[in-house]
Amino acid sequence: MTRQKLFFGMIVFASFAMLWGLSNPATAAECKNRGDLDTRYCDDNGDLLADTPTDSSQWLDPDTLVFSYTAVEDPSVYENVFKELMDHIAKKTGKQVKWYGPESYAAQVEAMRSGRLHISGFAAGATVYGVNLAGFHPAAMMGNKDGTFRGYRLWLITHKDSDIKTVQDLKGRKVAHVTPSSNSGNQAPRALFKDMGIVPDVDYTVIYSGKHDNSIMGVVNRDYDAAPVASTVMQRMIERGMFEQSEVRIIWESDQFPGTSYGYIYNLAPQLQKQVSEAFLTFDWTGTGLAQDFGKRADCFIAVDYAKHWKVIRTIQKDNNVVYTQEALKELKAEKAAKKKKK
Repeated sequence: MTRQKLFFGMIVFASFAMLWGLSNPATAAECKNRGDLDTRYCDDNGDLLADTPTDSSQWLDPDTLVFSYTAVEDPSVYENVFKELMDHIAKKTGKQVKWYGPESYAAQVEAMRSGRLHISGFAAGATVYGVNLAGFHPAAMMGNKDGTFRGYRLWLITHKDSDIKTVQDLKGRKVAHVTPSSNSGNQAPRALFKDMGIVPDVDYTVIYSGKHDNSIMGVVNRDYDAAPVASTVMQRMIERGMFEQSEVRIIWESDQFPGTSYGYIYNLAPQLQKQVSEAFLTFDWTGTGLAQDFGKRADCFIAVDYAKHWKVIRTIQKDNNVVYTQEALKELKAEKAAKKKKK
């Protein structure tokens, strides 16, 4: 009887081990290179992205593709902005395309990690989290027909009547950062201000606002003394008439960063990956919601190289000791709580 139980137990264990291995392709076979990727992914070709499975049974080929745009601002505002693009993706792939408005970076990363989100626009800083924790493959970003892109800059803003003139004047102040994973709203100022002798959380009090627009309007309304924000977000808010540009002063700006990245989940069927990439790169902006909302800064999508274009952001995050693990994902979830607290 004991031997029978032992034999049965070995069979059950072997069965579960086989199933576990099949559901975790990066660990089922030896992974030669993983880099910063989560343990469920592998990067044997060295492009810093999760390898697409070679086993076709592990590919995603859904009837409906789910599309999202970065949660840097209220995502519901952008559903109509991206409607024509989603229609174009549907035409190119032969699939239905459904909108998903993530409430936070964490929700966006988790949706893709679970396979519920297939195509997405990730904010610049969140892109690295998406790549390493969710198997995201950046394929395009907004740019110009000559192949250039404007990206965005970190702007340090204060109220027009503030006595803050330089980064050094932040000492002893109350400064709004956006969220822990935001590049311009947290990661970049923590790295760049430190190089200028000002350490956030030491020289000034950091208050997480939850969103760039919260930080900006907080400065306008004098709830915060200053705030590091993405230049493109502030420009769009001014264009929508949310406040007058004269109400704030820009006291410092960074070099250019890449903008939002657009792409797909790593295990989307290869043919679909190709079709989605082509959809972005062939989309005609003329007369569309994208042209109306983003046309002053871009007029098309251009191809991206994650290893090249996101090097500066990866360097900033490394300087801030960011690691891409389950614990990092838990920290991202705190951003959602911060947003709710501000409501």
